Amino acid sequence: MQPSDSSKSWNSYQSHLFYDEMFEKNGTVRPHYSKVFRQFQKSPYQQLADRQQAFDRMIMEEGITFTVYGESSTDSLERTIPFDLLPRIIPKKEWLVIERGMIQRVKALNLFLYDIYHGQEIVKEGIIPRRLVMTNKYFRYEMMHLDIPNNVYITASGIDLIRNDQGQYLVLEDNLRSPSGFSYLFKNRSLMSRLYPELMFSHPVQEVEQSLEAFLKMLRSLAPGGASKPVIALMTPGCMNSAYYEHTFLAQQMGIELVEGSDLVCRDQYIYIRTLNGYKKVDVLYRRIDDEYLDPLAFRPDSLLGCPGLMNAYRAGHIAIANAPGTGVADDKAMYSYVPQMIRYYLNEEPILSNVPTYLLDRPEEREYVLERLDEMVVKETSMSGGYGMLIGPAATEEERSLFSEKILQSPGNYIAQPTVKLSTSPVLQNGKLEPRHIDLRGFVLNGDNVHVIPGGLTRVAMQEGSLVVNSSQGGGCKDTWVLTK
Repeated sequence: MQPSDSSKSWNSYQSHLFYDEMFEKNGTVRPHYSKVFRQFQKSPYQQLADRQQAFDRMIMEEGITFTVYGESSTDSLERTIPFDLLPRIIPKKEWLVIERGMIQRVKALNLFLYDIYHGQEIVKEGIIPRRLVMTNKYFRYEMMHLDIPNNVYITASGIDLIRNDQGQYLVLEDNLRSPSGFSYLFKNRSLMSRLYPELMFSHPVQEVEQSLEAFLKMLRSLAPGGASKPVIALMTPGCMNSAYYEHTFLAQQMGIELVEGSDLVCRDQYIYIRTLNGYKKVDVLYRRIDDEYLDPLAFRPDSLLGCPGLMNAYRAGHIAIANAPGTGVADDKAMYSYVPQMIRYYLNEEPILSNVPTYLLDRPEEREYVLERLDEMVVKETSMSGGYGMLIGPAATEEERSLFSEKILQSPGNYIAQPTVKLSTSPVLQNGKLEPRHIDLRGFVLNGDNVHVIPGGLTRVAMQEGSLVVNSSQGGGCKDTWVLTK
């Protein structure tokens, strides 16, 4: 019997320099991937290619998109998310550690936010520098001494995890303002169960569908006065936003209102939706808009995206906003380096998940160390996200590193640096063969009257060979992520 094309492709697959999710260093298949390996090894390449095309066609038909912005509005491009049909599998024992670590982290970050907008005890005790809080562009003075529903600042968070060459999970960053990627997680699972059911149902995989109900339950729990049937609305900047597909998906799936700022009006410190039948009072607003655009009376007066008077209604306790304004101060990339201290301070526990080693470039000795080794470092602008405002030293030219050095020297407090971590790899079907690509994992934690972690989260893939950038805005793709139940 002749080996299949895909079998030959497996034989040529090499990822020895990195921790590979499917293969040991000696090339043997990890036990939890054995069924997937056998299924793909015996499948003719044309069959795999046909399935991949079916996935791509379904993604196009269902409009699963993400907008990539160029330097001008005319350069913007709406594109589909590349989806790879080989799943990423996480054993139950591994996942339990990840889950506990993310819950611990979000709990400490939520306590930190309550603290800095009230007593600021962590600052008074010198654990976190006052200037790092008070000069942070995401710190909102409007939130000082404001009590919010259930003291929940972070309803939905996305914790980005990577795996180093030893197989250890590390937290790369925390996304606490309005993390994206929920819709791709759920659509990944839907596509796999519809287009590859024999593979999907041959594994004991934790379901993710119930997490949408958990998300809705968390939002309901924030309703002021404990309303039994609260009206919940998702506030979107509109159809030109890069994540608009996700906004519409979540609103439809959770059965909540989808609104823009112009759909809302403030009356007597209550927020209402304008409808054909009159005004409908809103109890909970799940916002996918940055703080500064939420309310032109409180933040940017030129904002046409927000609702005038929203913050007055919030202060009056007549509406809940998820995530709370001002959460961004906790996901600033410089603040990230202090999260282990937050965990020890607020919870009296040791961190379950470690950070990637991080250098704060406003510290002279750390700045000097980094500038001497810029070709070994990843440098990030503290207030940026989505893969923007960063330098990957090993992949940059001498000129690019020189220009970035000048930026660092001009505003050192705006940057942090991390050693280039050898991200784990996973096989993808690419250009007619199976090739290793670097991946990360965005885990989603939902917080309200209790805590729920969506099983598996979203595995993001750097689709370009050798690239470490997995963000959708930078051309990254995704995989379905399976957490095994046993």
